[in-house]
Amino acid sequence: MPVKRLPTTLFAIALMGGTAACVTNPETGEREFPVRTAVGAGIGAIGGYLLGDLIGGRSDRTERIVGAGIGAVAGGAIGQYMDQQEARLRRETAGSGIEVGREGNDLVLRMPAGITFAFDRSDIQPQFQATLDEVAQTLQAYPSTAIDVYGHTDSTGTDAYNQNLSEQRARSVANYLISRGVQPVRIATRGFGESQLLVNPERTEADRQANRRVEIRISPVSQ
Repeated sequence: MPVKRLPTTLFAIALMGGTAACVTNPETGEREFPVRTAVGAGIGAIGGYLLGDLIGGRSDRTERIVGAGIGAVAGGAIGQYMDQQEARLRRETAGSGIEVGREGNDLVLRMPAGITFAFDRSDIQPQFQATLDEVAQTLQAYPSTAIDVYGHTDSTGTDAYNQNLSEQRARSVANYLISRGVQPVRIATRGFGESQLLVNPERTEADRQANRRVEIRISPVSQ
């Protein structure tokens, strides 16, 4: 089944330039990497989500993020920047059921529906919020990344219903992250409905639960 491309709200933010030196974060004790920053540009109150490219650090989306005052990682420091973020995410999500994967310099968090959403619901289950709080704290500590939140469903129900539910689940996770301080300009959402099943055909409830999931892809913003 072909993936449906969905319209979203596009932010237009001007790009501005500058540089920042390498320092140690006094709160985390971790080394912050050389970045290019914007001068005089604030994030402000932003509604909706970026359209742009699906994660991958392409230039137009990078410019919007950097233009909002968020630094971009210098090319030679990207690997270590993402290594540190991956290690922290693995520590904070250990035992939670979240899978943390690595694809090049991108991080992928896979959150099965069994711990995130009840059947046929898009509101985050209360017992999962503490783990998602930890994820949000890491995303704040490593701000030079773009974040895509992908919603998926199982094959139960119609295509249209599943598409809508997957969008709602992606937005629910994105809104929760924003409510915990992650900058909206970094986040985009997309629903895939039942078009990307991990288990196909679905023979058991466990198969369906594996397919009902949200994924967070974290990609470095570089110049």
